[in-house]
Amino acid sequence: MPNPKRKHTRSRRDSRRSQNWRLDLVAASTCPHCKSLRPGHTICPSCGWYNGRLALAPKKKKEESAAGEGGQAQGS
Repeated sequence: MPNPKRKHTRSRRDSRRSQNWRLDLVAASTCPHCKSLRPGHTICPSCGWYNGRLALAPKKKKEESAAGEGGQAQGS
């Protein structure tokens, strides 16, 4: 195997190595039902729709419902 004739600088070495670790951006599409951004070919995390039908019921936050009930009881 051939050896390099001259030493490469740290800057040149590091800039070459940095190109291998770039992150690819995930293609995002718009949900036709709720118009929010979501990754392509996945169920919408905000509304649960995929391919024109409800594929997954959206999760309700327990914290909001508990905080709403507790606030009403304390205010009365």
